[in-house]
Amino acid sequence: MAFRTAHDLLSRRFPVEALEILEPALADDPDNFGLRSMRAWAYMLRAQLAKAEAELRWLVERDPSDAWSQHSLGRVLERQDRLEDALGPLRLAAVMSDDYDHHAAVYRVRNRLAQREE
Repeated sequence: MAFRTAHDLLSRRFPVEALEILEPALADDPDNFGLRSMRAWAYMLRAQLAKAEAELRWLVERDPSDAWSQHSLGRVLERQDRLEDALGPLRLAAVMSDDYDHHAAVYRVRNRLAQREE
């Protein structure tokens, strides 16, 4: 129930309210991958990038094949202007998912890195 409610709130861009639902649920089940994914999403929406990064690293460590977690980690690192660190997870997500947005993120970060080198 907490997962569905949090997902609904996050899809409507209410991260504070989603966190209010997620925190008690995670207190009862701290290793719940789905709930932790929702919490990472909430942190990303709130621009709490350090918290989002920590959550996403936990998720990637437990399931490196999760394209959403890899892409989200790359995006959080990109938002922190850590482009070199972002490129690895973004590339993995693009290869795993073959999603247009994931490939676009790789292209965008590579271009930003190239501009830095000029």
